[in-house]
Amino acid sequence: MTEQAIGRERAAWKSIAIVASGNFLEMYDFMVFGFYAAIISKVFFASGDAYGALMLTLMTFGAGFLMRPVGALLLGSYLDRKGRRVGLLVALSMMAVGTFLIAVTPGYAAIGLAAPLLVLFGRLVQGLSAGVELGGVSVYLAEIAKPGRKGFYVAWQSASQQVAVIFAAALGYLLTSILSPAEMQNWGWRVPFLVGCAIIPLLLFMRSKLQETPEFEALPHQPTFGEVMAGVRSAWSRVLLGMMLVVMTTVSFYLITNYTPTFGTRELKLSDESAFLVTLCVGLTNFIVLPVMGGVSDRIGRKPLLIGATVLALLTAYPAMTWLVSAPSFERLLIVELWLAVLYASYNGAMIVFLTEVMPQRIRTTSFSLAYSLATTLGGFTPAICTYLIHVTDNKAAPGLWLSVAAVAGLVATLLLTRLHRSSARADDLRMPAPSTL
Repeated sequence: MTEQAIGRERAAWKSIAIVASGNFLEMYDFMVFGFYAAIISKVFFASGDAYGALMLTLMTFGAGFLMRPVGALLLGSYLDRKGRRVGLLVALSMMAVGTFLIAVTPGYAAIGLAAPLLVLFGRLVQGLSAGVELGGVSVYLAEIAKPGRKGFYVAWQSASQQVAVIFAAALGYLLTSILSPAEMQNWGWRVPFLVGCAIIPLLLFMRSKLQETPEFEALPHQPTFGEVMAGVRSAWSRVLLGMMLVVMTTVSFYLITNYTPTFGTRELKLSDESAFLVTLCVGLTNFIVLPVMGGVSDRIGRKPLLIGATVLALLTAYPAMTWLVSAPSFERLLIVELWLAVLYASYNGAMIVFLTEVMPQRIRTTSFSLAYSLATTLGGFTPAICTYLIHVTDNKAAPGLWLSVAAVAGLVATLLLTRLHRSSARADDLRMPAPSTL
């Protein structure tokens, strides 16, 4: 490799690290809220019913996802009009505001009803930002990727999220090991949020160093907001199918990461340390497998991985959960979660880049972000849905059924989007992958 080639490779890795840094914060903030849902329910939602308080907390967590479609349209169109770099800076700044608000809001005992309302507002601001964060990062990586390595590049968007899972889980394991339950409820749960606030200035500085993508700079005309919205309307079928495609990712991700501490302690009666340790292992597995599968999708195509992962999820998710709850243990939870993590990473490693490829280039950020955000309005409620399903069915394996539903959606969307994508391969406004990648 020549010195010039080495320099380009280093520059590419630097860009990946910088653009993914903000994505880390977005996922970190979402993780810690879910990890400490049981404690947050006691601090902010005064109720004599533990189930009711937990459901209010999980619904507040899910409410942030309802703002994602709004963020996808408003901020996504901003990225498509003004550029990827400046839009990503705006998204990160908004995420910082929401995180700080949750970190410092006093509990219900101190300020009454204002406490849960402020937390809800913080989640809504976070959701608005997150509506474009993932899409903006994915599109940026896709547009700077070298030919034939797009899957590998874009997979680092999801891999950066796993760093957040690992960091949040490790911090949670440390805190629950050295602090008593009373200390965790009084102030310990705020520490992860404050840590997130502390690294915000560094992340803003890093992201300010980003360069605009060559593809955006090469556009002969930056669309107006009205043109972006018209483009989204014309691509509605792709957006809806993209939403179905992403549902498999969002449901499986939040099931194996965000919901694990609550499921492990509340339903399986395992220790906090055990649940956090399993989540840490899941994050490590995802971090390794995601870029590997992104690279594999560059070689064998996106479709085989998408179909293979959804079919395996359909065949194994519920039986695996049934086996787990029949005799709950740390070892069984670890085995089941790691198996589901491999399925998630195999699917997502191909799915994210595939979604960037099937969206019109001139409105790529908006359409990608909208499809992803609509999916998270379902997938983001996975902790609440799983808790509800277990409550009404008295079946602790019910989360496996919810994942099976998501797998069906992903499988159908893969088949339909592949057909639609090929039928319009010569459309002027699409930058399509070669047929061998499908």
